[in-house]
Amino acid sequence: MSFPWLTLLGLLPMLGAAVLMMIKGAHAKAVGMVFSIATLVLGVAIAVLSGTGMRFAEQLPWIKAFGAYWSLGPVDGISLTMVLLTVILTPIVLLASWDTVDADDRWNSHVFFALVLSLESLSLFVFLATDVLLFYLFFEATLIPMYFLLGGFGQARRGYAAIKFLLFGLAGGLVMLASVIGLSAISSEQRGAPTYLLSELTQLDLGGNVGRWLFLGFFIAFALKAPMVPFHTWLPDAAEQGTPGGSTLMVGILDKIGTFGMIRFCLELFPEASRWASPVIIALALISIIYGALAAVGQKDLYRLIAFTSISHFGFIVLGIFSFTTVSMSGATFYMFNHAFSTAVLFLVAGYLVRRRGSQQIAAFGGVQKVAPVLAGLFLMGGLSSAALPGMSSFVSEFMVIAGSFARHPIVAGISTVAMVLSALYILLTYQRMMTGPVTDQVARSFDADGRSDLDGREKLAIAPLLLIILAFGLFPKPMLDTIQPAVQNTMQIVGEADPAAPLAKGQN
Repeated sequence: MSFPWLTLLGLLPMLGAAVLMMIKGAHAKAVGMVFSIATLVLGVAIAVLSGTGMRFAEQLPWIKAFGAYWSLGPVDGISLTMVLLTVILTPIVLLASWDTVDADDRWNSHVFFALVLSLESLSLFVFLATDVLLFYLFFEATLIPMYFLLGGFGQARRGYAAIKFLLFGLAGGLVMLASVIGLSAISSEQRGAPTYLLSELTQLDLGGNVGRWLFLGFFIAFALKAPMVPFHTWLPDAAEQGTPGGSTLMVGILDKIGTFGMIRFCLELFPEASRWASPVIIALALISIIYGALAAVGQKDLYRLIAFTSISHFGFIVLGIFSFTTVSMSGATFYMFNHAFSTAVLFLVAGYLVRRRGSQQIAAFGGVQKVAPVLAGLFLMGGLSSAALPGMSSFVSEFMVIAGSFARHPIVAGISTVAMVLSALYILLTYQRMMTGPVTDQVARSFDADGRSDLDGREKLAIAPLLLIILAFGLFPKPMLDTIQPAVQNTMQIVGEADPAAPLAKGQN
């Protein structure tokens, strides 16, 4: 492509953020929404044109002394899935947060919208970058807007949560930086000149002990971002203290950088080390799956419950990635896409509930379905999607991960199904405690206080596309899977793994 469409895609929301910092008042939100929708249109157009065979890639010398390039693309099914996720979710979050951030006396809503657009821009560059140094810089830069989204908006202890998030993120980035520098040294030794281009680094010999140490630097950073047990402790605190919109972006987009990085950089740069480390990683993934689900069952805070469900879901994604089958890895990539939307429904609807009731405690609710049936119904839909109910997109991806993993790790796959039972338990128990039974006096007073106990038109409009995506890809996942599968097959070739042969049927020789 002669025109830098990918650069434009990444810069468009950043331009919107810059404009928002210069204007205030009633028009600021509308301007932010226009830029997010323009980015959505461009992102979808790139996805459609990529499906027709058009190649989107950009490569220009950036820092010649380091061998670094401004390299974006070529776009494949994995990066395209992440781009679509980002451009779809951002305008939904802006719409859902339309009148929920003005009450904060430290910040204005235009700052919130500008930070969201900044995060979108940096995340898009992360998913598009094919130069390791460029990826690292954007990987670290995403911490900045997310830190201010956490620290500037939310609950009383938001400052603590923001600092904890930042420290974990910086720690992961520091470990990754050591590996990035190591790649430069090895490329200089083997090629005579340093390079950070992913296409050239994959041609180097990165096996042995050196490759394993470099792999660990990348994997630890991505496991902190994802997050996986035992690196998960920052997420429940951040979700509890943040805003629903900020938490949706954090879990739906920012945390996916971790699992995306595992596929794009851990597997493709260090195939030998990835195979070497896979038994331990799969064990950690299984621990995350079960621990996250068990912890969710015992939560009293609604936002923390959703955060722990996500830890369990990220365990499934990592299990699918490191099981090294086409089905499991395709399912893991599709899982990243689906999880973002089911979690968005939970966080955003939970935010509407908390705003009306004035409390995040599950015990503070009761009988909500009688005073706000639409709110209760949407919360149940989001919960059932999170629990992978058949007919919803999350079922397809979770089934693919378990089925694909079973081919190599039947015991692990079998144990992981326990989380499916636990997910139904924590969703239905939470629904029962909050939505059913008699209407408590506190709920009756709180939900009638602002004259709109149930969802208004704008709030319904924000949730509607999420449910549409969940149901559409639950019933017809083929378009997305057809997009993902060629990229997954290419990664499988790089890793040097083939799908296990199917066992012979009885009676065959």
